[in-house]
Amino acid sequence: MLKDLYLPAEWEQQSLVMLTWPHQATDWQPYLREITETYIQMADAITRHEALVIATPHPIQVGALLGGRLSKEQMTNVFIYYCKTNDTWARDHGPITIKDRGEGKKTLLDFRFNGWGEKFEADLDNKITKTLFEEGAFDTEETGTPRLVDNDDFVLEGGSIESDGQGTVFTTEHCLMAPNRNQPLSKEEIESELKYRLKAKRIVWLTHGLIEGDDTDGHIDTIVRLAPDNTILYHKYDDKNDAAYQDFILLEEELKALRTIDGEPYKLIPLYAPKAIYDGEDRLPATYANFLVINEAVLVPTYGQAEYDDMACKAVAQAFTDREIIPVDSQTIVRQHGSIHCCTMQLPK
Repeated sequence: MLKDLYLPAEWEQQSLVMLTWPHQATDWQPYLREITETYIQMADAITRHEALVIATPHPIQVGALLGGRLSKEQMTNVFIYYCKTNDTWARDHGPITIKDRGEGKKTLLDFRFNGWGEKFEADLDNKITKTLFEEGAFDTEETGTPRLVDNDDFVLEGGSIESDGQGTVFTTEHCLMAPNRNQPLSKEEIESELKYRLKAKRIVWLTHGLIEGDDTDGHIDTIVRLAPDNTILYHKYDDKNDAAYQDFILLEEELKALRTIDGEPYKLIPLYAPKAIYDGEDRLPATYANFLVINEAVLVPTYGQAEYDDMACKAVAQAFTDREIIPVDSQTIVRQHGSIHCCTMQLPK
């Protein structure tokens, strides 16, 4: 009997969230104290709702740190594993999970992570999923040990795809067609690979919406996020003088023209970008679209701009009416050109 395999939506019930902890030998070194505090805040929020798996070269230190900040009950949800790491972007080096719609058994897809097209060292991070799997980090009581499938012949980052759990996967042309990913494959060939590997019925390619300062060549999770009831939250600018304003108007037009797999229009909710944030002369890719959905809650990035932070939290709450909205200060994360979703990877139940 053929199994009904699919890529779950993020809002489906989860068994755990994965973090790869920052340390002194990463680019976080100049503000390690600040980013560590942010990671503790994320760990605190996650462990109130589900298990947390942490990859780190310093498991004893991280365990002691969290033990001093989290409750005993929360610490029963913390599982720390020794891994050598280049950096911390679990969304892109963590496993992408497909599952059987009937039996619920999981298959972990371990794609190649090459530092977003060989921009950064990634040899250690590319091994993290396999290391954690061999240590039993992804075993669960309900289904036991999942299956791990090596996809090292194909470059794919978790931040570059969004699934509605119904067979539609969103992605962006500017990312998946970027240099040093899967050349010389054509767009049609990449789409065929995505459908086969992710068990998708259709791939929606977006052609507009590139945020300045984005190292990933335009991950979907920085601009467009899916939510229940055929809802799309999307990055938008309210400043007509912003250089990206017109490109995101074109993105909005693309979204308005889209239809669901059943031919229905999507419900669209804008996430207005915060005022521009700079690190020296470099503009940072601050976006509220990089939120993380967990069991019973959503972690929403904030940037120290009360008006925009509040608007974003209310917009996310509009899409996820049954969940607690937890703001997490992401002013330090964005200094390395990412945010909450980039730092995390969820595994479904």
